[in-house]
Amino acid sequence: MPDDVQETRGTKPFVEHLNDLRVTILWSIIALTVGMAVALPLAPQVLKLLKVPVASAGADPETFLRVLRVAGGLTITLRIGFWGGLLLGLPFILVAVGWFVSPGLTPRERRTVRSALWYAVLLFGVGVSFGYFLVLPAVVEMMLRINTWLGITCDFVELGDYVSFVLRLLIAFGLAYELPVVIIVLGHLGIVTSRSLRQYRRHVAVGLLIAAMLLTPPDPISQVLMALPLVLLYEACIWIIWARERTDRSREKWRS
Repeated sequence: MPDDVQETRGTKPFVEHLNDLRVTILWSIIALTVGMAVALPLAPQVLKLLKVPVASAGADPETFLRVLRVAGGLTITLRIGFWGGLLLGLPFILVAVGWFVSPGLTPRERRTVRSALWYAVLLFGVGVSFGYFLVLPAVVEMMLRINTWLGITCDFVELGDYVSFVLRLLIAFGLAYELPVVIIVLGHLGIVTSRSLRQYRRHVAVGLLIAAMLLTPPDPISQVLMALPLVLLYEACIWIIWARERTDRSREKWRS
C-alpha cells in the first residue's frame, strides 16, 4: 500500500479496534432494545397488521389464527417485541456497522459508505413493504389452496408460529434488498466493474435463487417473489455502474 494511502487511512492500535467493536455492539444492543421498547406497547396494533394478509387470502383471521396455550398471549407479545424490535432496529444497526468500518477507509471510501447508508435504510424499508403488501398475501393464499387441493382440512393455525413466520420473512426481505447498495458501493470504489458483473450474471442469478430458498419459507412463490426483484435490481446496478464508468472516462478525456 502506498505511503500516502496509509497516512490517509491512519492506523489504530489493536486495543482501540476492540474498543470500537465494543461501542458498535453496544449501539446495536441499544438499537434492538429501543426497537423492542417501541414494539412491545404496540403489540396489539402490530398483531392487527399481521392479520391483514390472512384476510386478504380469504380466511377469517379471528377464527383461523388461534392461541393453544395458557401463556400463548405472553409468548406472542414477546415474539412481537423481539422480532418487531429487530425489524425496527436493523437500519440503525447497519449504521453502527458502517461507523465501525469507516476508520479503516480512505476519505473517498468513507464518503461513499456514509452516503450508501441512507440508501441502505431506504431499501430495507422497501424490502419490508414489498414482503408485507405483495408476498405475504400470495404465500398465505397459496398455502390455503394447496391444503384444499390435497383435501386437507386446516381449520386454524397456531398464532405464535404465524407471527414468528411473518416477522422473520419481513426481516429476510429487508436484508435481501441491501444487495444493490453493496454492489453500487463496490462499483463506486472500483472493486467491481460493469463488465465483471455481466460476466458473472448467471452465477449471481443462481446464487440469488439459493439465497431466496434459504431466507424464505419452503414454497416456490415466496422464493420467486424474492429472487426476481433482486435479479432485476442486479441488472439495474450493472447499468448504474456502467453509466458512472462512462462518465468517469469522459471526465478523464476532457482533463487530458
